[in-house]
Amino acid sequence: MTDTGSVDAAVAELGAQAALETLVRSVVDIAGAAPQPPSRVSVRFGCASVEVEWPQGKPVVTGGDENPPPTVSPQPAAADDRRAVRAPLVGTFYRTPGPGESPFVEVGDLVAAGQQVAIIEAMKLMNIVEADTSGRVVEVLVADAEPVDFDQPLFLLAPAEGR
Repeated sequence: MTDTGSVDAAVAELGAQAALETLVRSVVDIAGAAPQPPSRVSVRFGCASVEVEWPQGKPVVTGGDENPPPTVSPQPAAADDRRAVRAPLVGTFYRTPGPGESPFVEVGDLVAAGQQVAIIEAMKLMNIVEADTSGRVVEVLVADAEPVDFDQPLFLLAPAEGR
């Protein structure tokens, strides 16, 4: 049996934000490692917990007879060096910090690894999306306020010229 006091002390030492980020990453890892999409994931660390439940009965797009999304279509050979910035979790994608504000990044902008490029709202929490590599934004693949899945490509980055 785990001593709840010591776990809560660990949460306090980590800080509420860091503990929450750790829990969210755990949920993403659990959901991503599952052989099929889970219907519910719950993770608890002391007094902090994250629970995600996906609605049952929603159709899953498999690319059958319907037109595949643009991100699935083959890319020309010149685009092989492009890298995708992917969704770190399931939620609602936002390009701006708030309504009426400018997007974090636009097509043509240079971004650095670790730079914030978007927000994904999940369970009423705003989660930062950061570029994992530097480059120039060449395409925005998701419209603002659209739902996204875990690991879904959000932006395409090309290597910056002269680097």
